[in-house]
Amino acid sequence: MVQEKETLQVVEIALTYRPHFNASELPKITSAEDAYKIFLNHWDMGRIQLLEEFRVLLLSRSNKALGVALISSGGVSGTVVDPKVVFAIALKAKASSIILAHNHPSGNINTSLVDKQITKKLKQGGEMLDIQVCDHIIVTNDGFYSYSDDGLM
Repeated sequence: MVQEKETLQVVEIALTYRPHFNASELPKITSAEDAYKIFLNHWDMGRIQLLEEFRVLLLSRSNKALGVALISSGGVSGTVVDPKVVFAIALKAKASSIILAHNHPSGNINTSLVDKQITKKLKQGGEMLDIQVCDHIIVTNDGFYSYSDDGLM
């Protein structure tokens, strides 16, 4: 049985999101190329060919870009993506939809089996939370691949 004194020592958790912008100034995402340009602007070009990273573009109901979040940074051949982290950030920002992105340090834009599996897993998670996963983009400094453009979303 929990003593009354012990219950008073539970930590309070608060979720906050403090945007520093006017909604009218946010860029509207209308294509995979729009998303790619925003992602590329947030990628460290000194690391794009060195380490694999996974990021998420958070979108409003009107497809305005609320922000970009770094989810994970790994090694040369992969990175770990935790769906709990992806959706905690999306919920915190009140995103209606998200676009996934990761880079291939090799510069190869072809999808891997692991890429397809994480896309499917995140898409299913988004459906449960009513957060649409619109696209998954593989980013390189020379170009990109879009699941959505290829009809895979």
